[in-house]
Amino acid sequence: MADRPRVFVARRIPAAGLDRVLEACDATVWPDELPPPRDELLRAAEGCDGVLTLLTDRVDDEFLDRAGPGLRVVSNYAVGFDNIDIPACTRRGIPVGNTPGVLTETTADLAFALMMAAARRLPEGDRYVRGGQWKTWGPMTLLGPDVHGSTLGIVGFGRIGQAMARRARGFGMEILYHDVVELPASVSEPLGATYVPLDELYARSDFISLHVNLTPETRHLISTDALGKMKATATVVNTSRGPVVDQKALYEALRDAVIWSAALDVTDPEPMPLSDPLLSLDNCLVVPHIASASRPTRGKMAEMAAANLLAGVRGERLPTPVNPEVYERA
Repeated sequence: MADRPRVFVARRIPAAGLDRVLEACDATVWPDELPPPRDELLRAAEGCDGVLTLLTDRVDDEFLDRAGPGLRVVSNYAVGFDNIDIPACTRRGIPVGNTPGVLTETTADLAFALMMAAARRLPEGDRYVRGGQWKTWGPMTLLGPDVHGSTLGIVGFGRIGQAMARRARGFGMEILYHDVVELPASVSEPLGATYVPLDELYARSDFISLHVNLTPETRHLISTDALGKMKATATVVNTSRGPVVDQKALYEALRDAVIWSAALDVTDPEPMPLSDPLLSLDNCLVVPHIASASRPTRGKMAEMAAANLLAGVRGERLPTPVNPEVYERA
């Protein structure tokens, strides 16, 4: 039908959302596993009423110019939106949607799993078996720290950080947290979490889990200086954004036993090149940005992204807008 809105979907997403988009729109879906190259992305955006993007797709003034004045919505299939120039979209009156809340528990599951896997050296143990090194039970084989009863430091105490604390309580962990402001006792006390300055958190924690947004202030938050304040037995877990960690500093700290181990779901850049020296270390666990990779969660993300896209092309308010101020312009 000629009056169906024209949209571009920058990657195949779960059917729970994609089917709704295909039913309601004249949709072009990028078919490849890899994201569209920049020139293809710009070409595909031309003349669209709406676009559904991923974190790999940069939406900036160049993109918006190519899309043209008919673009009515940018729906990001993610909670984060650092791939989108929000002020540029707002200036043009274009609402931007994301998928908040849905990832909280699944991301906390993955962060806790990474912490446990690093502590108990599970990837090393798997390689040990597959490499034919397992000859007998050994009293000194692949020793690591306990998780139960240890101290967890949570940097960033929003929804995911608090979900991490709930899990840690079940393991009898002492829970420290740091955020830009100390949260009310009504939030922290039921979780058994204590606010401390960041340097104190570094010094006291056996495990440090990062749950901050990427901002100029948090870029390379985990630096040579920060790592030097941690215990030699500490483990750093990052499920936030890759650039929160200075990877050169982390490599040197792991190599020189300044800290004991690290577990990363996010890297800078993504994907991490095979030549990255962190991949040469047994005490650094790296997985490919899979914090939200459960079937139910990815399906809910698809539903939310589709709902934002369809509301936008219909001229309706987005269910989860990043820049609600665009509606104040009317």
